[in-house]
Amino acid sequence: MHSVFSKGFIPAALLCSALLSCAPSGPKDGQYTIKVLSTNDVHSSWFDSTYTGGGVKKSLYGASYVIDSVRNSSGAQNVLLIDAGDCLQGDNATYYYNYVDTASRHLYPRLVKYMGYDAITVGNHDIETGHPVYDRVAKELKDEGIPFLGGNAFDTRTGKTYFPLYKVFSKGGLRVLVLGYTNPDISSWLMEDIWKGITFKSLLPLVQHDVDSLVAKEKPHVVVVSVHSGVGKGDGSILESQGMDLFKSLKGVDFLLCSHDHIPRVEQAPDSGMCLMNSGSHCRYVAEGTITVDIKDGKVQGRKRSAHLLPIDAHKVNTSMRDAFREDFLKVKSFSTKPLGDLEVTLRSSDGYKGMNPYIDLIHTVCLESTDADISFAAPLTYDGSVKAGPIIYNDLSVIYPYENTLFTVRLKGSQIKDYLEESYDRWIQDPSKDGHLLKITLKEDHVTGKKSWGFVNRSYNFDSAAGIVYTVDIDRPAGQRVDIKSMADGTPFDPEKTYKVAMTSYRASGGGNLLTEGAHLGEGEVWDLVEGKYPEIRNLLYKWVLSKGGIKEEDTSDPATIGYWEFVPKAKADALLDKDMALMFGN
Repeated sequence: MHSVFSKGFIPAALLCSALLSCAPSGPKDGQYTIKVLSTNDVHSSWFDSTYTGGGVKKSLYGASYVIDSVRNSSGAQNVLLIDAGDCLQGDNATYYYNYVDTASRHLYPRLVKYMGYDAITVGNHDIETGHPVYDRVAKELKDEGIPFLGGNAFDTRTGKTYFPLYKVFSKGGLRVLVLGYTNPDISSWLMEDIWKGITFKSLLPLVQHDVDSLVAKEKPHVVVVSVHSGVGKGDGSILESQGMDLFKSLKGVDFLLCSHDHIPRVEQAPDSGMCLMNSGSHCRYVAEGTITVDIKDGKVQGRKRSAHLLPIDAHKVNTSMRDAFREDFLKVKSFSTKPLGDLEVTLRSSDGYKGMNPYIDLIHTVCLESTDADISFAAPLTYDGSVKAGPIIYNDLSVIYPYENTLFTVRLKGSQIKDYLEESYDRWIQDPSKDGHLLKITLKEDHVTGKKSWGFVNRSYNFDSAAGIVYTVDIDRPAGQRVDIKSMADGTPFDPEKTYKVAMTSYRASGGGNLLTEGAHLGEGEVWDLVEGKYPEIRNLLYKWVLSKGGIKEEDTSDPATIGYWEFVPKAKADALLDKDMALMFGN
């Protein structure tokens, strides 16, 4: 009997075993350099063209131009590309592919596949889109070989991570371990229906535990941690912004990618050499990290790291990419320019800081007429957005209402409503005798331009006013005693002991802005027992309302019997102070 080996034949399994045993266990001795590029908080800045007016804007097309330039100079095999989250919410492009065209493959996985992204991190606004959207995108990204990372989101049934925790890449001859985590504070902002079946854990001490166990298991040469978390103060006090907490404490990590706060930033730890990178938002920058690793006798003998920001030019784009997705852009443009009717009066969100105005009146009216609520809470959702009087199209609704919040009604006692409003106005205004300003504003440095300008101390999207009641806000009274509710909108008495149905956004009802906890004094989770009704997305309700009215007429949004009335008093004094403060922030 003749052996098969005598005829030169080697079984495949034995051949593979022989090759593996002879293969080197790691890179050869020498110096290796790779680049780590990151984007974050793109918020649907996919196309370089606006849907109306022919404007040009910064986009993924511009980011692709920068990324390809790095690949051309450094070698594509030496470049790792990651996004740190908030990619599925923004303008009409995400809305169209999230909710309108749900039959086609989602555009986002196709875009990032074209650009050669290695991994995407789950952001809180990605979760906000709802299970049907983010589950679909996660699957389609997986089909493209791109993990949607969220290692601190755990499946409540299995105890395992709902999204992938990590992936190991081969870049420039090195093994690169990439771990990704979403924002741990999601459950505080979003209703449970949106993230049902998931629980979110703090990044501390979870990330360090994961890094330690995976480094031991995977033996990487380079470790990258991507978190959808703001940088924060680094004092452990802000769950949604744990970036600096990680930066101060993590061991064994080369690059920490942060996001969420939209503030471009790079920093290197003087002791460990770890680099923190945050590209800001809306495709203004690509963050670039460079690491050079010295290998001797198969082991890492030393490493050098650096990081900086690469600016994106709106006029320098990947034209081949733009051509490849031209049809998608035209679909979204056609949807965005759909005519809805006429707008009788210009809507300006900034008018909401001075008192009642057509912009806030419209939102209040839609919320009240779409529900059986007695009272509505609403705030300006864009700092300085406007829609001019005249013909309106669907694109205008994204300016009026830019978020995918759903509408809720919640049962609150009259006394809780009053306390809620006191808290809101305390964030909004201050005692003018202190520094001559009625609005709570300060001079601050713009993180984009570096110039100082006047802006609010607190976030203006938490400046809720109320409709359905008649009240005044006395600027001469101390905080907590300014709001005087005189009656319901129809003239009937307002009763502090009576329970009312209050319309508010899903963000607010789930604790966003802490107005329910710090104002109405509700305990954590107590609001769930007070929810009366759940309604569709507010932009969809607005869309249907506008269609039903044939446009937006002032008479339809300014009915005192529906929305009531409120103002700052004494009126003459308040108006003079408000005009001065508004001029500082927005000019004359």
